[in-house]
Amino acid sequence: MAPAINDVKLRTDADDGRGMKVTKAKAAENRERILAGAARLFREQGVSGVGVDALAEAAGLTHGSLYSQFGSKERLAEAALQHALTTSAARLGDARSLEDYVARYLTADHRDRRGDGCVVAALGSEMPRHAMALRRGFTGAVRAMVGRIAGLLPAGRSSEDAALAAAATMVGALTLARAVDDPALSDRILAAARTALASGDEAAATASRGSTRHGAER
Repeated sequence: MAPAINDVKLRTDADDGRGMKVTKAKAAENRERILAGAARLFREQGVSGVGVDALAEAAGLTHGSLYSQFGSKERLAEAALQHALTTSAARLGDARSLEDYVARYLTADHRDRRGDGCVVAALGSEMPRHAMALRRGFTGAVRAMVGRIAGLLPAGRSSEDAALAAAATMVGALTLARAVDDPALSDRILAAARTALASGDEAAATASRGSTRHGAER
């Protein structure tokens, strides 16, 4: 098996894995199909839980086409992680406030649609068992999420620490809500996290107003 894999690694993107030449446009289409299918499967079943057969089947392509694009499952996982980050971030890209972001993140729909959701929540628990290259990509996903949240924080909050805390709360709540087998408890976890984050925003806004008034009085 190894020689065959090494052979397909040498093929160019213009090869469909069966010795047939394809156009650059078709190669790009194949790549997008592979990434979309892999991103969904990895989030649903974990990187370790998905084999090459399932990845090829999800994309509707041959093993050769898959390997000619990425060379290995590990490289595919790295690219799929970035694809998942881009697509999931796009769905929350128009959030105008932290309240809006939280309300859309901590939902039953997001909880139930693991394959289309946040890659940080979906894959976080298994990352310590993977190679550093994949973990670096995951770390980038975490930083991107924190940066997005920091940009939504109200004035007066310590952006980085507050954004880290908010991200950890959201990811942790979503992970727990998916893990428990009691639907009522799962809903309560999401609701409690939404309330906690909303309370933090209100407290921060109050403190900021108090600080402004104190400065004016002085």
